[in-house]
Amino acid sequence: MLTAQQVEQYRRDGYLVVPGWAGPEQLQEMRQRAEELVDMFDPESISVFSTRNQSSTTDDYFLESASNVSFFFEEKAFDAEGKLRQPKGLSINKIGHAMHDLDPVFREFSRSSKISELMRDLGYRRPLPVQSMYIFKQPKIGGEVVAHQDSTFLYTDPPSVTGIWIALEDATVHNGCLWTLPGSHIPGVQRRFCREGRKLTFDKDPPAYDLDTFTPLPVKAGDLVVLDGANVHYSHENSSPHSRHAYSVHYVEGTAEWAPQNWMQRRADLPFEPLYTLEG
Repeated sequence: MLTAQQVEQYRRDGYLVVPGWAGPEQLQEMRQRAEELVDMFDPESISVFSTRNQSSTTDDYFLESASNVSFFFEEKAFDAEGKLRQPKGLSINKIGHAMHDLDPVFREFSRSSKISELMRDLGYRRPLPVQSMYIFKQPKIGGEVVAHQDSTFLYTDPPSVTGIWIALEDATVHNGCLWTLPGSHIPGVQRRFCREGRKLTFDKDPPAYDLDTFTPLPVKAGDLVVLDGANVHYSHENSSPHSRHAYSVHYVEGTAEWAPQNWMQRRADLPFEPLYTLEG
């Protein structure tokens, strides 16, 4: 699936764009399924997702999302009285975090033969999909995602995260495309997001990044972005009138140790399930 040159580029830069990974029918199937899930969702309580204020989170709904298909609203979706400013379908930030196991449409994509071949090309012996998200990046209110490394949140020993990010709609510099810092994976994981009981904290202050040194990744619907877990990336708020839907899955090497301090801890009856296992 990947050429030797693509693998070399990925190792050097910490990211890779693979054009035309998915066709229009597959993209439409995932968008339609996400719409159905939101339509069926009738929250008893509200959970808001923010990448800017995650320390000391004690939201059971968030913690239990490791083993569920859960729904999170945009920070700017509510007025001063706590009511939605616009319809539910235009207020959801994302769906996560076990879609790749629990929803048939997203499970099929996350565990496809193409994905398995990609992970083989990257040298994985027992890849485990551990986290999945359908990200809406809503028009006008789609929230900023601050510069971060995925391995901060999904740590293994040794570090082994690879993220895949499929654009379900065109992603541009106007509606919140990804921005990446080439080569930023080389120094390794800079800090960790740790769980102790119901308390979540970062073990270090965030590094200072010069955002002027980042590279934008505008992509077309159907393009795939592959990110090393230590690659630093972010996305701006979406102040445009156009949404930027995407689906993301994070994989780790099953032969590595899953950190017991990770926020994501699965229920015993829903263990991580490998794509494949290579013997020897």
